[in-house]
Amino acid sequence: MSKNTIHFEQRFRVGWSDLDANAHMAARSYLDHAFNTRMHFFNQNGFTMSRFASEKFGPVLVRDELIYRKELRLMEEFRVDFEVAGLSQDGVRFRVRNTFRNSENEVSSMVTSDGVWFDLQSRKPRPPPSDLDNLMRALWHSHDFAEITTRSSVTENVNRATN
Repeated sequence: MSKNTIHFEQRFRVGWSDLDANAHMAARSYLDHAFNTRMHFFNQNGFTMSRFASEKFGPVLVRDELIYRKELRLMEEFRVDFEVAGLSQDGVRFRVRNTFRNSENEVSSMVTSDGVWFDLQSRKPRPPPSDLDNLMRALWHSHDFAEITTRSSVTENVNRATN
């Protein structure tokens, strides 16, 4: 697989349970739909929940950023795409983005999340299997894609600067 070849999106409709007190889609619902879109992508590409469980690893998010552009209201159809905005050289760390678009293709919001692949036995970050690393690298890259510096190289740079 080469980079920028896989485009992925899911379609949804705003439901009653998605609304907040202002009668538009709530922040938690944007995050839930972003997470669901990501898990649909992994599932459709061979990384089912049972595979994550049997290999004793999974994604752990360490930061989410939600930017609003336009409201989504009850029963409105929308779609959510999934792209990669950054990867560490070893594949352990990732930044992914979901863009929400209404039925007129206008951007409603964007969710950008940073995460790590996490070993469920050692309780530490770990590299993904090579087929998952290849899949992540083949996912469509965002316009601002950047390599993520690994924690060890950040520590090395800080140590060099202070010595």
